[in-house]
Amino acid sequence: MLKSQIIHPELLYELSKLGHTDVFVIADAGLPIPPGKKRIDLAFAPGRPGFLEVLEVVLRNVVVEKAVLASEIKDRNPEVHKRVLDLIEANKASWKNFELKYVPHEEFKAVYVASSRFVVRTGEYTPYSNIALVAGVPF
Repeated sequence: MLKSQIIHPELLYELSKLGHTDVFVIADAGLPIPPGKKRIDLAFAPGRPGFLEVLEVVLRNVVVEKAVLASEIKDRNPEVHKRVLDLIEANKASWKNFELKYVPHEEFKAVYVASSRFVVRTGEYTPYSNIALVAGVPF
């Protein structure tokens, strides 16, 4: 048995296949996921699991070179926005040349969700609790 902070087998498998510059998304319960897009559905009740708790574990276990948020999160969900920034800050010391980018929500869906390898759906019920992560390398 693997010793890992992530025990969901499908999530662990998809994360293990990531290569440099691959994009994946951690999403709230309401983000539209295009038909045919790989979906890892963790949601089991409103708010459970929460976006932030899933993001926290993923950031501790994946090298990230870029994160993309919808610009609307700043005004529409400032508390979650602050926590996302705190989680990034707590983990980015081990990442190289990290970049944080904001785009309009429509662009987030059209570009980042559409081009992602997979989407992790949480049970989060707060607006704009979505992030696209670009896999980096540890060297």
